[in-house]
Amino acid sequence: MKLKVNSARRFLDEIPAPLAVVGVWGGELSEEGQKLDQKYQGALSRVMEALRFKGDLGESALVSLNSSAEPRFALLFGLGKRRGVSLETVRQAGAKLVQEVARLGFREAVSETFLAERLGKKEASYALAEGALLGGYSWGRYKTTERRAERLRLWLARSSGPAVDRAEVVAEAVNYARDLVNEPPNRLTPAELARRAEALAAELGLGVEVWDEKKIREAGMEAFYAVAQGSANPPRFIQLTYKPEGPARRVLALVGKGLTFDTGGYSLKPAADQITMKSDMAGAAAVLGAMRAVARLRPGVEVRAYVAAAENMISGQAYRVSDVLGSLAGKTIEVMNTDAEGRLTLADAIAYADRQGAEAIVELSTLTGACVVALGERIAGLFTNDPRFGREVQEAAERAGEKVWPLPLEEEYLELLRSETADLKNTHGRSRAAGAITAALFLAQFTEKPLVHLDIAGPAYSEKPHALGPAGGTGFGVRTLVELLEAAGGSEA
Repeated sequence: MKLKVNSARRFLDEIPAPLAVVGVWGGELSEEGQKLDQKYQGALSRVMEALRFKGDLGESALVSLNSSAEPRFALLFGLGKRRGVSLETVRQAGAKLVQEVARLGFREAVSETFLAERLGKKEASYALAEGALLGGYSWGRYKTTERRAERLRLWLARSSGPAVDRAEVVAEAVNYARDLVNEPPNRLTPAELARRAEALAAELGLGVEVWDEKKIREAGMEAFYAVAQGSANPPRFIQLTYKPEGPARRVLALVGKGLTFDTGGYSLKPAADQITMKSDMAGAAAVLGAMRAVARLRPGVEVRAYVAAAENMISGQAYRVSDVLGSLAGKTIEVMNTDAEGRLTLADAIAYADRQGAEAIVELSTLTGACVVALGERIAGLFTNDPRFGREVQEAAERAGEKVWPLPLEEEYLELLRSETADLKNTHGRSRAAGAITAALFLAQFTEKPLVHLDIAGPAYSEKPHALGPAGGTGFGVRTLVELLEAAGGSEA
């Protein structure tokens, strides 16, 4: 669906649209709903009574107002119980709302800004608009029988214009990241991902540099190149830079895992586990999406983004178990499992970000199944070598409405990664214990700077529809990064 969300200063019944949406909270009509009910001689309350409508979150009922003027219909929309409501309630309501309005066939609607008096006009406006724009996302680029996309305009009555405008920027960036993750791997090769990054930079005035396989090898990124060498599609190292107009308050680096497809290499994944491996570049997608938003929001922080894009395939040139690899940081690595490839590409990318002078680094990757076992499919694991910076990222995620949970970077477990042949092993062998922690510890060996590693293996891709959109790429991480960067640049989110 092609959705446009507009802010309006006027009251709900003053905005001409065929459908007016009012909230039902704790089984009662909202204040705006009560006004509309009075205007139409109790039409809404009669339907609520007849249907015993309580207004569970997302529950709805269409009411004919028997009017020749606008609105002709009202939609009772449930916001759930009074206890426990939050901005996430409003965000999820926005997503469910646009899906229901589209299902009913309306092309235009006006909604009250749910819970604005309780949660704040600016905050509620942002959450509702963002939820609507995320919930209206769809993916069908390669369906030859796909229906023509329907257009929907949603007005938010008595809302904050700047908040709605910012929500549009951030949601568009999330949906951009979703598009990248949803692309099939034969279309989105490492070279194509680099071309997308170059197009993004040209569109929005970002600095960009892309290295081919020759430059990657010359730079000393042996660990990264080893992962890529088994594929007919060569790797690319992507660098994007945003600089503010004035002096930068801070210089932060974003690093995203960019495996556009991962077979596991010679440590081959089972066929069923390969089905979602086009999403193994979701960290890269989040970083590029965040750069898209940053270029438009223009916070006072310098941001440098790095993606080591590659495919992990099998051929006579592919790297093997027991190989010993060099790295940009000078450390040697014994390969214990070729399916622990992401950390090899990220080791060189993190080391490069460190060398280029970043004050702190945030890295996002679909790194371990162990993190999914620990936290499930909706929560990312957060690891850090700097508690203060870790709290900064965690608080940004909380403001953004993305779920992360801190896990320990237990130094004692580093002994599990010691190799008798090289400096480090890329996994700690056959044991599955502490897999997410040892992966994070491995990455932390390649920088002395404050580092936050977000293991997004769970929430980056959903195999079924979720609260804020359809099955497929979720764009997880974009909203957290935007919140972090705006706060770091002194911007008021």
